[in-house]
Amino acid sequence: MGNIKIKVNLEGDVAKAKIMIKHDMLTYDQAAKKGAEANFITYLTGKVGDKVVYEISSSQFLSKNPLFKFSFPAAKGDELTITYTDLKGGTESDSKKVK
Repeated sequence: MGNIKIKVNLEGDVAKAKIMIKHDMLTYDQAAKKGAEANFITYLTGKVGDKVVYEISSSQFLSKNPLFKFSFPAAKGDELTITYTDLKGGTESDSKKVK
């Protein structure tokens, strides 16, 4: 755990989020060269309560340790929860309150 770093700051009634995920993002080609299995983030969501404020399906073409930036309507004290799933089925989540 601890592979997700979240920064989220409120500007008026809009929160600006920066999410960095520590992940090797090993493509099929890289995996073949290293004799390993490919593994990269395939799905990511950002939620405030039950409301999805960010959602992506991704592929092997994101860089190692990808950075995501997005904005969403929020209020001070709301909690942003980030969850990702990788190709091997691994899932990780982390949360941060809007400042």
